[in-house]
Amino acid sequence: MPGFRGGRLHQIDVSGTAGRLSLDMDERIRRRRDMMRLMPELPEVEAVRRRLEPAMRGARITRVLLRRKGLRRPFPRAFASRLEGRRIRSVDRRGKYLLIALDSGDTLLMHLGMSGSFRIGRGATRRKSAAAGTRTRHDHVVFTLSNGVVLTFNDPRRFGVMDVLGDGPLASHGVFAAMGPEPLEPSFGGAALARALAGKRVALKVALLDQRIVAGLGNIYASEALHRAGLSPLRRSSTLATTAGRPAPGGVRLAVAIKAVLREAIARKEHPGRAGRFRVYDREGEPCRTPGCRGTVRRISQAGRSTFYCPACQR
Repeated sequence: MPGFRGGRLHQIDVSGTAGRLSLDMDERIRRRRDMMRLMPELPEVEAVRRRLEPAMRGARITRVLLRRKGLRRPFPRAFASRLEGRRIRSVDRRGKYLLIALDSGDTLLMHLGMSGSFRIGRGATRRKSAAAGTRTRHDHVVFTLSNGVVLTFNDPRRFGVMDVLGDGPLASHGVFAAMGPEPLEPSFGGAALARALAGKRVALKVALLDQRIVAGLGNIYASEALHRAGLSPLRRSSTLATTAGRPAPGGVRLAVAIKAVLREAIARKEHPGRAGRFRVYDREGEPCRTPGCRGTVRRISQAGRSTFYCPACQR
């Protein structure tokens, strides 16, 4: 490629640069896919809740240590003082959010973001760890409880969220006002899906990622549930409801499949980055695992997210 230098025309070899740019682009795509795969969904958040509940419920928050001014957004004013001295009444979950109810009527809201996690320790253990230099620069928030438990929130990417919601119904809060039903509640079923999807022309997989349709369902388990139900992610959402608004057979199957894949994932309590347990997710080019199916798993992009499915048995 010609170029000017010092007023003279020189030949510039960019083949190596182009190759590096291509490799850099491939690496960015691979890293983005890895990040999407690691994004916590309902089962991962519920597993965290079940770990935190016995450590937190009934204890009083004696100290809140903030090692930075915020995570994805700044901590609210008086964040630590509104928590310190308060007793924890319950540890709940709504969608992908953790909710810590306090005896003041306030609620500590937490979202793990892409990389957030909690480390549970005891006061003595924490002192030994600090002496050994195991504290990392990504330990951003530390909660010390009256029962001796020390909870450390670690978040390398700082996409997590912590906020304090005032006394009042959580359903009216902006985060939850339009959130759909909890898929593990007894009231969730084919009828609930039919009501939410009736008249919608959007592709079924895209609709399932809308938190107004199903709370907490994300990219991985939407793909898994559709495969188990034998439904194409490209199918029009409205086909899961009859013209009278009742659930079609596919809607009933999908509701059952959603519950099943979420319950199994919670029971395993594994990290979402390990793809070995998935039927179709991250298995592009592999044989379909449905008994009797000879299809091959494909990957397509929907709404900027990877969808994995079997065209042969998902209709």
